[in-house]
Amino acid sequence: MINYLFAFGVLAGLLIPAECDLISVCVEDDNDLRVDCLIEPTPNQINSYEFSWSSGTKESLINTNVSGSAAEGQFKDKSYVEELEPHGYRMTLNGFTDSLPHNTTYMCKISGEAARVNVMKDQLVPCSAVSVFLKSSCSWIVCFLLFIYQTHS
Repeated sequence: MINYLFAFGVLAGLLIPAECDLISVCVEDDNDLRVDCLIEPTPNQINSYEFSWSSGTKESLINTNVSGSAAEGQFKDKSYVEELEPHGYRMTLNGFTDSLPHNTTYMCKISGEAARVNVMKDQLVPCSAVSVFLKSSCSWIVCFLLFIYQTHS
């Protein structure tokens, strides 16, 4: 009993500072690029979003709902954004996976809070639950919990 309390106390201490990635990038089965932005919006505020990428020194706006801003011409009618539950947005970009720059920084901004991730073209993962889970920074926590559970069962 004391061992279980100690183990779960250590786990609780590990879980408090852990954060999962706020942005993930993957390639769907139909070769579309998908960017999930999981930033929690500010309560009681109209949510705005921006998705962009940069390669080198040039940043390109892909999709936005911010008044007065517009996506670059090459992305017009090539992307769409849907809201995720419980929070966040998913942007899907059609027809660009073959022409992606080798090293790209993907960025999203929801209600002024930004997240970014740098992805090499050859390291893009398919959008399956397993590959996205393994790419996530919090996947080690779940694996550790499963390990503890198995060793104490």
